[in-house]
Amino acid sequence: MGLLARIRKEWFIIGIVVAIGCARLEPSVGVKGGPLRPEITVSYIAVSAIFLNSGLSLKTEELASALLHVRLHLFVQSFTLVFFPACIWLLVHILELTSMNQWLLRGLQTVGCMPPPVSSAVILTKAVGGNEAAAIFNSAFGSFLGIVVTPLLLLLFLGSSSAVPFSSIFSQLFMTVVVPLLIGQVLRRWLKEWLERARPPFGAVSSAVLLLIIYSTFCESFSRPDTHIDHLSLLLLCFIVFSVQLSFMLLTFVISTRPASGFSPADTVAIIFCATHKSLTLGIPMLKIVFAGDENLSLVSVPLLVYHPAQILLGSVLVPTIRAWMTSRQKAVKLTSLQPI
Repeated sequence: MGLLARIRKEWFIIGIVVAIGCARLEPSVGVKGGPLRPEITVSYIAVSAIFLNSGLSLKTEELASALLHVRLHLFVQSFTLVFFPACIWLLVHILELTSMNQWLLRGLQTVGCMPPPVSSAVILTKAVGGNEAAAIFNSAFGSFLGIVVTPLLLLLFLGSSSAVPFSSIFSQLFMTVVVPLLIGQVLRRWLKEWLERARPPFGAVSSAVLLLIIYSTFCESFSRPDTHIDHLSLLLLCFIVFSVQLSFMLLTFVISTRPASGFSPADTVAIIFCATHKSLTLGIPMLKIVFAGDENLSLVSVPLLVYHPAQILLGSVLVPTIRAWMTSRQKAVKLTSLQPI
């Protein structure tokens, strides 16, 4: 793959690095009251745009085929929104005994509270040849569920560091997340044929808006000279993120391949990705609202910014291995069913 092709493929990851670099060079542009006016353009317009875009792109009409696989859905949603954050809570309490930056640890807890992403889990499940319908359902349903559950989990495990009252947090979440999402779904019904024909770049639009939010978040951080992250904490965080990702992928694999589970090899593939992946698109805007005005918001955001490329990288690397396992298991099941009784 050539350099330009690689840049086109990984433009969002590169964009995150560029956005943070630009914020470091001239933070005054994106701070509250600055030329960018993030208190309006980011807190309201950008966040609303992301969820309007999500509402337009979510193909909820395709979820009916996967709706009856209740056991799989219960496993994925309970794992990602109950078991995952509880395990991270225990891990964070152990890591608090070390010298690791405490705000990074709070950020690690926010990763555990996030719902599954709309895109990456589905793309990787499809690449392997797994149960794509189940992946679509759990990604979409998890996103809707996360709008309510994720803020509650954040407040339960961390409390709110925002200067904004609890009722105002949920009021803003409703106006900038729920309402645009519902409007997008209503518009999709009217524009369905055009959307399927034109195939607008929903993913690219959301990613571009997300870069704006990341940029303004780090502008706020770099404008405060006392905000600092030591390199040891950052390296340790990267190691922890990769370890957590691999451990949970292995755990979901072991549980879902037990004979008593009742899951097919294709179901296992969807479970591995949907139960362990976390949404950056939903996560960053929610953190922006729940931790509004907190001077350490950028540090809290770092673990999620690390987890996002880590899940894509690990998933992509493991696609051939998981595909080979699934194919061999499916052949074994087929041969067993053909044997005379």
